[in-house]
Amino acid sequence: MTDLIEELKAPTADAGTGEVHIGAAVSRIDGRAKVTGEALYAAEHVADDLCHGVVVNSTIPKGRIVRIDDAAALAVPGVIRVITHANRPKTRAFGVFYKDMTAPGGTPFKPLRDDQILYSGQPIALVLAETFEAARYAASLVEVEYEREPHDTNLMTNLDRGHEPSRMKAGYSPPPDEKGDAAAAFDAAPVKIDAEYYSGVEHHNPMELFASTVIRGKDGHLTIYDKTQSSQNSRWYVSHVFGLSKSKVTVRNPYVGGAFGSGLRPQYQLPLAVMGALALERSVRVVLTRQQMFTFGHRPETWQRVKLAAERDGSLRSISHEAVAETSRIEDYTEVVVNWSGQLYTCDNIKLGYKVVDLDQFTPLDMRAPGAAHGVHALEVAMDELSYELQMDPLALRLKNYAERNPMDDLPYSTKALRACYEQGAERFGWSRRPLAPRSMREGNELVGWGMATGTWDAMQMFARASAVLHADGRLVVSSAATDIGTGTYTAMSIIAATAMGLPLEKVTFQLGDSTLPVAPIEGGSSHVATVGSAVEGVCEKLQKRLFKLAKSLRDSGFDKARFADVRFAGGRMSLAGTPSTSIPLEDLLAVAGKDRLEEKYLMLPSVLNQKKYVRAVHSAVFCEVRVDETFGTVRVTRVVSAIAAGRIISGKTARSQITGGIVWGVSQALHEETHSDHRFGRFMNHDFAEYHVAVNADIHDIDVIFVEEDDRVVSRLGAKGVGEIGIVGTAAAVCNAIYHATGKRVRSTPITPDKVMLP
Repeated sequence: MTDLIEELKAPTADAGTGEVHIGAAVSRIDGRAKVTGEALYAAEHVADDLCHGVVVNSTIPKGRIVRIDDAAALAVPGVIRVITHANRPKTRAFGVFYKDMTAPGGTPFKPLRDDQILYSGQPIALVLAETFEAARYAASLVEVEYEREPHDTNLMTNLDRGHEPSRMKAGYSPPPDEKGDAAAAFDAAPVKIDAEYYSGVEHHNPMELFASTVIRGKDGHLTIYDKTQSSQNSRWYVSHVFGLSKSKVTVRNPYVGGAFGSGLRPQYQLPLAVMGALALERSVRVVLTRQQMFTFGHRPETWQRVKLAAERDGSLRSISHEAVAETSRIEDYTEVVVNWSGQLYTCDNIKLGYKVVDLDQFTPLDMRAPGAAHGVHALEVAMDELSYELQMDPLALRLKNYAERNPMDDLPYSTKALRACYEQGAERFGWSRRPLAPRSMREGNELVGWGMATGTWDAMQMFARASAVLHADGRLVVSSAATDIGTGTYTAMSIIAATAMGLPLEKVTFQLGDSTLPVAPIEGGSSHVATVGSAVEGVCEKLQKRLFKLAKSLRDSGFDKARFADVRFAGGRMSLAGTPSTSIPLEDLLAVAGKDRLEEKYLMLPSVLNQKKYVRAVHSAVFCEVRVDETFGTVRVTRVVSAIAAGRIISGKTARSQITGGIVWGVSQALHEETHSDHRFGRFMNHDFAEYHVAVNADIHDIDVIFVEEDDRVVSRLGAKGVGEIGIVGTAAAVCNAIYHATGKRVRSTPITPDKVMLP
């Protein structure tokens, strides 16, 4: 919310001031609706027959339900029904029907399917009442008798049980085969480091709680307002689980109050709300509590070991990176954790390994920069350690081993402006003034440290459709079932369309967040601009060609002998380049042609064969200053400079906001965030904002974002890549490295809490 308010206050171009262009610093189109309360979120839609559902969760991590006593709950005035596995509406039995579009290998969790308990916090009942207050009170009265079974939730005591995961998850790339002989090269090298790194569980905790409002029409049609990163994924899930035709289900998510990956898969409040609506034949709303937000997916606990070896001049001779992470008993959740270590630095001997351990937890879930937030962190801290072994500047070490082509397969990069990121970031930060030795800088009672790290993330593109309608009054409406989770999708797509058609921004409307709109991928992986944005530009180009064809058919229009390549769209007009007098307003063109509207559709398909010839990635260089009070163990991150190479920047203001938010989260990852388990109970203990610590305004100081010039037409026709993830990657490592430079104390686990700083 702070980023959003600052965007609205900033003295830059606002929506509605006239023409825009790619890269313009435009305030969010949806910003005013959000800060004034006009925007309605999933839990804010109403219906005359709306009732409320509250979920009851299990208190044991493994076993079975022997008995549920709901008599006291049903006696509460206003309570209508208590739904359990014994009386739920009919759902399909086979696991394949519960697989959403991003499901990993295995069998997904089936809410209220049977009496089995798979993890602590599992939903076991839904209390339905006329009011939320009645449902909440009644839920506290439901008594459950369990038959307990032995459980295990401890990753670190089960590292030896790690196994290679299923490869069924969409987007998962297993580590490539070993290059050279990493072990032999490590043994022979004169300078080496061998270190283990640990990252605890993190939970997404977006501002908006997960909620689903199911509005049942008189004909039985279900209109569902769901907190999700894809309306079409939620519709897919509901229609398959309940055996409903997709024509009987519409899912909408026009506004989403943050998600960060937690909305990639449908969460359990969605099927429970649908169960309630089907059972009662009326509208139902289910909203999870903040505590219940800790009862589904999370960033997995991860252990890593990195071994680096180099010549005395800093040339890398061996890279070994292995990781073991948690998954559930029912699915093999996977992340690309170690692969990045085979992409960033030139080396002839590279060995990568990744395993998972099944535990009695809910299946982990993608969380901003999944895999990279941990994997790149370990690599970049290890590179910092190696620089001190070499007595070499950390930036110089990275430049010494800069990879011009991908080390593992020798493929070229589609574009790679990382060297410019290093140069511009270092210059802005003042890196050349950094003393090499730790504990060299102090101000008052605080030690001062400067650290840096590299960041990288995939530059992805999927497929999408878009439709566009140009009306006779010059209004343009573009539609796609995309999602805006706070990233600025409304604004970026409107800028693309307005730029393409030469229209002022107030003449353009972008429609998203409805499963009936043209197909769009799930909003994730920093792929929306490259994917949906390319579809938007594509459909606008089809409109341009239609308008050009109309102009050519008009007598004395001046366009009869023109080529389409000579046409320009600007100022709401179509003109000939170099001949401004040959020009016609778009409204007049439609009027003369007798058209009240022009409509086009476009299918954007990635150029897969061409894209496979390249490694497609975004890059960053992060520079950080910390101040450490060793007496109290407190760390202040006082300055961050992040230089980003992410192709053409479409929406300058929202892109900067995305990077800033990622940096804030990186600081939080480094110093604050971790969910702790009591393995005796198999339960997350700090499941609220009082004890799950996140960075707050007082923790954040100067943040400077640099966008390095880059244009990547391999990744997208726009030349754009994504910026959602890259802001967090490398930030925590830069903080950790700065702490070492300040104190001379190396901490290899996150978060770096005061006790770790104080203890020897």
